[in-house]
Amino acid sequence: MLEIFLQYFVLYFVVIDPIGTTPLFLVVTKGLNAKDKNKVAFEGVLIATIVLLFFAFFGNYVLKYLGISFPAFTIAGGVILFLIALEMLFDIRSERKKRSINDKRDKISIFPIAIPLLAGPAAITSVILTISQAEGSYSLLIINIICLISVMLVSFVILRVFTKFQKFINEKIINIFSRVIGIILAALSIQYILDGIKSFF
Repeated sequence: MLEIFLQYFVLYFVVIDPIGTTPLFLVVTKGLNAKDKNKVAFEGVLIATIVLLFFAFFGNYVLKYLGISFPAFTIAGGVILFLIALEMLFDIRSERKKRSINDKRDKISIFPIAIPLLAGPAAITSVILTISQAEGSYSLLIINIICLISVMLVSFVILRVFTKFQKFINEKIINIFSRVIGIILAALSIQYILDGIKSFF
């Protein structure tokens, strides 16, 4: 059982990728105080957890009912990530500073933190597949769900701890970091799109 737990835990940790999300989290929460950052982290992880649990139990039925294939879902996620990358590269986010902090906090906890960064196409697809493999075995199903929730809790801890390091980084470094992450994110989004296209053939 421990081996299965570790297998599922590592899988979810890789596809949810909280460590890879933290640099973007640092960028999109720029301008928020520590309390609001922690709230964004909590809300983002909570929403992502609910989304992943929903797809764990109903994902197969929803996608089949809507006629949505995994490749199409992957391409859609890639497009969304690419739009985020463009905002970061062209510093569109800095133009939004005039908006209220509360409005910004409420939006980014859902998009892009919860969806598609934490609960992205890779995570949703992995959840649906692993849950499907556990059909008929309640023990595997329970282990699967425990692993998923455990990874989300670890994700929250990582995001919260990461906010403390932002105090030692000035705005100039964050802006440079934003451009670099934007390039990486653009490349990642293109890879998502290409993977989705390849899956059609």
